[in-house]
Amino acid sequence: MIDNPFIGLAGNIGVGKTTFTEIVAEKLGWTPYFESVDDNPYLGDFYGDMSRWSFNLQVYFLHKRFKSHYEMSMSNGGVIQDRTIYEDVEIFAKNLNEMGFMDQRDWKNYRNLFSIMTSYLLKPDLIVYLKASTDTLISRIKSRSRDYEKSIDPEYLHTLNVSYNKWINNLIDIPVLLIETDGFNIFEDNDQLETILNDIQERVS
Repeated sequence: MIDNPFIGLAGNIGVGKTTFTEIVAEKLGWTPYFESVDDNPYLGDFYGDMSRWSFNLQVYFLHKRFKSHYEMSMSNGGVIQDRTIYEDVEIFAKNLNEMGFMDQRDWKNYRNLFSIMTSYLLKPDLIVYLKASTDTLISRIKSRSRDYEKSIDPEYLHTLNVSYNKWINNLIDIPVLLIETDGFNIFEDNDQLETILNDIQERVS
């Protein structure tokens, strides 16, 4: 068993990362680290004007996740992180650039900043990827009623899903556990949850 397991939780907007992080941390006695969302000063502006605020938003997320990642790598005991720093560059910033919402100058600047920052970080022992269809994501996003998410374009969610699948399929330097969540209710499907917890523990043993 790894002395201080470091688990990175990956997944699209609305897939259920925060709930999963809370439950896994409680069940396994690990410390959870959550994504800075509700106190993010850029999210509302970003969804209203993605071209104007994309770079600001991504830099904010990058600095918050770098801080959390560094703290986790220095901690004693198991930790689980709600969204990894790698998704910022591989999924979100890259998509914004490809969709024309982040220009080449900002994209290059962001990638250089990401590269320097992550060179100082230890990689997670395991990435748990929560996967869901675009329809499932839309349903879950609507059910949590966050005002700033009301204007999310389903096409944007779809392109993120495509990017996630491509990233996960090509990830070779960090082990991955993929969990299909379309038909999984973490509050009701206790047997499946127990199987997932066992799988996670086996991967870091």
